[in-house]
Amino acid sequence: MTLADRLRDAVLRPGGASSDFDLNPDIPLPPGRILRPAAVLVAISGNRLILTKRASHLKHHPGQIAFPGGKVDDSDASPEAAALREAEEEIGLPPQSVEIWGRLPVHETVTGFTVTPVLGLVRDAFTPVPEAGEVEEVFTVPLTHILNPDRFVIERRRWRGEWRRYYTVPFGPYYIWGATARILRGLADRVQP
Repeated sequence: MTLADRLRDAVLRPGGASSDFDLNPDIPLPPGRILRPAAVLVAISGNRLILTKRASHLKHHPGQIAFPGGKVDDSDASPEAAALREAEEEIGLPPQSVEIWGRLPVHETVTGFTVTPVLGLVRDAFTPVPEAGEVEEVFTVPLTHILNPDRFVIERRRWRGEWRRYYTVPFGPYYIWGATARILRGLADRVQP
């Protein structure tokens, strides 16, 4: 079975949702929380994954590594439509260049979003064009790096007065952590033979 086959099969494997709270079972979920829908594109190009570095001037998550994506708008027909729209806006990826393989389990963030990761293959070559207002850089990571569970490390830091643990999967100068790393860890677990 090829890596592409294993990735396509990953969306078919049963598995529950993930959360920023997975590694922090002692932290109670906020009562009455309202989660906003979001979607991200887990874009595979050849044997690499496309990621972005968010602009450093942003109010939320400045400089963090992320998938192309964002909140689902009322005008979006589905999470897939939202992920494709956001990828086009953020990195100039034409929606027609992406073959959608399916959805990965949703992920709840500590910042109040329920994120649907949409896995897709970038069929055509394209030159990324970072949207300067949101994206500082577009880069790729080898799939062999992010699909290897041994590359993931659990770290911790204080956030809002509490110690919180989270996954990381650093690559070169890029510190991939938090929700992005947690979604990737879930994908890595799903593609293991």
